Amino acid sequence: MANNPTNSEQPSAETLEETQARLKSGGKGAPTPTRAQQEAARKRPLVPDDRKEAKKAARAKEAEARDRARVGMAAGDERYLPLRDRGPQKKFVRDYVDARFSIGEILIPVMFAVIILTFIPSAQVQAIGIIALWSFFLVSVIDVIILGAVLTRKLRQRYGDKVERVRWYAAMRALQLRMLRLPKPQVKRGQYPS
Repeated sequence: MANNPTNSEQPSAETLEETQARLKSGGKGAPTPTRAQQEAARKRPLVPDDRKEAKKAARAKEAEARDRARVGMAAGDERYLPLRDRGPQKKFVRDYVDARFSIGEILIPVMFAVIILTFIPSAQVQAIGIIALWSFFLVSVIDVIILGAVLTRKLRQRYGDKVERVRWYAAMRALQLRMLRLPKPQVKRGQYPS
């Protein structure tokens, strides 16, 4: 049998330039870097060249993060709230307290008025101011106790037996001026949560 000329043809060897051109067009075009080369490329200096600029940039970044957290907390965003304010039950308590008028809200202005009354040299005026303050304080405490009982009952109706302890949380919120509360009130007066 005679050799077929098509079978005897060997593929021609590529030149180095042809191989590089073929690899660049369709392959990765470079050898795989060693581990040491990859680690060297990722290394950054421990101390930046310009420390003042680096400090300035770090401060700006921290200030931006604090502003974002402050705005998020004021808006009631769960991601930025402290642990004591998180959860659906705490949100319900906040909304309920913010929807009602609490006597304790005006406790701070009343205390301020009593402090001013103590500057009047009359002992009767000072005594009346102190008695009024203690009476107001007592009424505020009674209001907060009633608020805690009402909220506990409403939370049991809504969430069953898994009710968090929220009386102190509700009391502290109810005793603050509405404009100073954090997170800021999300509901208007009379707009109780459903």
